[in-house]
Amino acid sequence: MHDFDVLVVGSGPGGQKAAIAAAKLGRRVAVVERQHMVGGVCINTGTVPSKTLREAVLYLTGLSQREVYGQSYRLKDEITVADLTARTQHVIGREIDVVRSQLARNHVRLITGTARFADPHTVSVTDPVGRESKVTAEKVIVAVGTRPARPASVDFDERTIIDSDGIINLERVPSSMVVVGAGVIGIEYASMFAALGTKVTVVERRDRMLEFCDLEIVEALKYHLRDLAVTFRFSEAVAAVERHARGAIAVLESGKRIAADTVMYSAGRQGLGSELDLENAGLAADTRGRIEVDAEFRTAVPHIYAVGDVIGFPALASTSMEQGRLAAHHACGEPARALSAAQPIGIYTIPEISFIGRTEDELTRDKVPFEVGISRYRELARGAISGDSYGMLKLLVAPDTGHLLGVHIFGTGATELVHIGQAVMGCQGTVDYLVDAVFNYPTLAEAYKVAALDAMNKMRHLARLRD
Repeated sequence: MHDFDVLVVGSGPGGQKAAIAAAKLGRRVAVVERQHMVGGVCINTGTVPSKTLREAVLYLTGLSQREVYGQSYRLKDEITVADLTARTQHVIGREIDVVRSQLARNHVRLITGTARFADPHTVSVTDPVGRESKVTAEKVIVAVGTRPARPASVDFDERTIIDSDGIINLERVPSSMVVVGAGVIGIEYASMFAALGTKVTVVERRDRMLEFCDLEIVEALKYHLRDLAVTFRFSEAVAAVERHARGAIAVLESGKRIAADTVMYSAGRQGLGSELDLENAGLAADTRGRIEVDAEFRTAVPHIYAVGDVIGFPALASTSMEQGRLAAHHACGEPARALSAAQPIGIYTIPEISFIGRTEDELTRDKVPFEVGISRYRELARGAISGDSYGMLKLLVAPDTGHLLGVHIFGTGATELVHIGQAVMGCQGTVDYLVDAVFNYPTLAEAYKVAALDAMNKMRHLARLRD
């Protein structure tokens, strides 16, 4: 007999949902998590803190209200780190309590300590005071997540030169900042600090940012970030960072030198799989610490599963939760439908971006015909009420069938609105449904009807010309 039927390593979104799903199926379940990390990186240093910080920034700066009350509108003139972290710490504490409560309510045992494999069915747990114990399980689900990748050539000091985890520990709001990397995390923090009044410079070795997003949407975001005084240095790379008493200097490979109070590296994430002694279980992680899995999230060792950021793309809290649930069902021999191919992507910049489905570039590359329907928030009464005249919603429609191929949104509420498009696409609905549907007025959701009518009118005009 093993100690548990299912042992989950990590209590982030994937681990938490895996543990609860297995417990709901009547299995004896335990979760191993490090001290002070219940809820994983998502709650303690990643998703939840960064999104709470964003809300605090929007509220305290009054940024979202300036179209109504003027560019000088500001809730508080001098915003301190204490102002920002007060809200963040409150939300983190609440979310940790929620996770603990859910695990306890489902009779999932929480084991505090650092886990490493001793053999394929045994995990060695070192508790906070250094004592070691062994836990055995029939099935193991690895959900250890990631940490920020740190280039070996950079001397991080947690104050002047930091990674994304160090943002919430800043002692003050910097007057200037260099963000190295224009990926999702880098651009999210760049927009937040720009809204606070920090002079931000983004350095990216590629020639564009967020290249997986719709180009028109990305261009709209760049315009607004530049309006917040963000400077972009594309096709550039940081060769070195010099730390000085009053800040740092980022030295680019081109020879440019950029002075800043703070340099934040956003160079991707490193999986924690390499810290689990995987070789003792007959497994191995790649150079980025990731673990390879099959379609059912099973590793090369059949009774060991892995979910979440540690398995790589898309590395989102939302997808990790579903991966955890599905892995638990497979581990317990219970039927489960496969993860949907179309997943919504949310980018919490200021303003925010969200999309589902394919982009114009992808459809053009694959020679798939499409029609575009666009609605702009300035056309909607709710847009005026909300003080958002720049937002937009774009539908990509198959002209022969009317099915939605993609939904792309920029502006207020984008990450919420995208789920209407997700539901229509998931149910194989067509643009006709959105044309005929009645939406509450005034709402931003009405943008779907406006965009659908735009696409429908274009397709009708084309059909009329053909006839």
